[in-house]
Amino acid sequence: MLFSPPLIQGTLIRRYKRFLADIELDNGQVVIAHCANTGSMTGLAEPGMQVRLSHANNPKRKLAFTWEMSFANSTWVGINTGLTNRLVNEALEAKNIPQLTKYVNIRREVAFGKETRLDFLLTDNNDSRCYVEVKSVTLHRYDHLAFPDAVTKRGTRHLQTLMDVVAGGDRAVLFFLAQRSDGNYFKPAADIDPTYAQTLKEALSSGVEVMAWQCRVEKDNITVNNQLAMELM
Repeated sequence: MLFSPPLIQGTLIRRYKRFLADIELDNGQVVIAHCANTGSMTGLAEPGMQVRLSHANNPKRKLAFTWEMSFANSTWVGINTGLTNRLVNEALEAKNIPQLTKYVNIRREVAFGKETRLDFLLTDNNDSRCYVEVKSVTLHRYDHLAFPDAVTKRGTRHLQTLMDVVAGGDRAVLFFLAQRSDGNYFKPAADIDPTYAQTLKEALSSGVEVMAWQCRVEKDNITVNNQLAMELM
């Protein structure tokens, strides 16, 4: 995914009210940027960090700047979780996820049941169905990447829905995506949300498939490019 126009670099002053950040651009101007990340952003929102912003020339927008990246652990990290599904969609269309290359049709934001929507429904030429739910991974711990960075009741509900998909005879995939290139493997953060970790074990036992991938993050481009080893049980 290429950022156009190119991103603008600055220094984080503070993140506040979860969705706002004061950032000093390299030219000295201080701007308020939208933070499209609802998580705790542990290790990614420290005052003084180098950050990158996108700028939208849209007079209807309340805030013209969006916080896109932070420099942490000697690497650039994409923090805009609103881009996660777009990145996965690009990888699916390019047939870059080997386990999912047989599917020819991609639908986004598909209802399953009365109250839940899943991120993708993939179908092949034989109308075989695969539901995919994507989770954005931002947390780096020790030598690995982890999810979640805060308690997620919504994430647990999605796991239960994926189990329902399998029970109904279709394929279900939980796809973790990290917009960062560090970390040697992936594991659930059971100490942060033990309920989620336990439900993930139940989902695995029921037949839900789990994949974890990371991205190459460049100055003005983010690309899904590497599958991570996992420690799930």
